[in-house]
Amino acid sequence: MGALLGPAEIRDLAVKLDVTPTKKLGQNFVHDANTVRRIVSASRVTPDSRVLEIGPGLGSLTLGLTETGASVTAVEIDGRLAAQLPTTVSLMQPDARLQVVHQDALAVTADELAEEPTHVVANLPYNVSVPVLLHLLATFPTIERVLVMVQAEVGYRIAAEPGSKVYGAPSVKAAWYGSWSTAGQISRQVFWPVPNVDSVLVGFDRRERPGDDALRAQVFALVDGAFQQRRKMLRQSLSGVLNSSARATELLTAAGLDPTARGEALSPDDFVQLGRTVLATA
Repeated sequence: MGALLGPAEIRDLAVKLDVTPTKKLGQNFVHDANTVRRIVSASRVTPDSRVLEIGPGLGSLTLGLTETGASVTAVEIDGRLAAQLPTTVSLMQPDARLQVVHQDALAVTADELAEEPTHVVANLPYNVSVPVLLHLLATFPTIERVLVMVQAEVGYRIAAEPGSKVYGAPSVKAAWYGSWSTAGQISRQVFWPVPNVDSVLVGFDRRERPGDDALRAQVFALVDGAFQQRRKMLRQSLSGVLNSSARATELLTAAGLDPTARGEALSPDDFVQLGRTVLATA
C-alpha cells in the first residue's frame, strides 16, 4: 500500500500553503488513514476505474484513491490547493495517475476532463453537496457508482423513501439517476477542523434513466412545485406549474394519482408518470 497523509502531514501542508480551512468553501480535511481506506473500499474503485474526486483539499482521500491504481481526476476550487496536490501525490506515490482541474465543481464540464468518469468519490463541501451531485450526474452519464461523505442530514434526505419526514425534492431528483443508500456514519474526530455536524457516507448505483432531458426538466419542475409548499395538496401545490388547480387535478387524475395527496406521498416513479402525462397533453 502507498503512503497516506496523517494529522501531522495535514498540519504541515496547511502551514506551508498558509491555508486556514474556511466555512465558506466547506473545508474540513480528513486526517485518518483508516477512514480513507474505509471510504475507498466502500466505493468499489478498481485499477480500471476512472474516478472523479471533488474538493480533494490537501490530498488525504486522493492518495487513498490513487493507491488502488485507478486514474483520478481531482476538481479543486482553491488555487493554492490545486497547485500543491500534484506535488504531494507525486512525492508519496510517484506512479499515481492524477489529473488536477482548478475549477468550481458546479461549473465543471466534460471538456475540462481528460477522461469521462465511472466513479465519483469525495468528501463533499457540505453547503453545496446536493447541487454538486445533481450537476455531475447530469453532466457525466458515464458515472456508474458514487460514494460521498456529506452532512448526515443531507445524506439521509438524498436516500429517503417516499413518506419519510425527510423525503423531498433532493430525494426525487437524485433518484432520477439511480438508487441511493446510506453506507455508514463518519466520526467528527477524523476531520480537521472538527465539524459541528455529523457526517454519513451515501452510495449511488446507476440505473437506466427513465427518459430524456425534456422529461427530466418537466419532472424536476413538478418536484419543485410539489415540495415548495409540501403541506398543501398536490392540486394546490402544482397549480402554479400546471397553470391552475383544475388543470392540476385533471393531469394528476389522468396519471392515476390522487389530487388530494401531498408531494411526500408520491414516489419518484409517480413523478415520472405525471411528467409523461403533462408532456403528452402539452
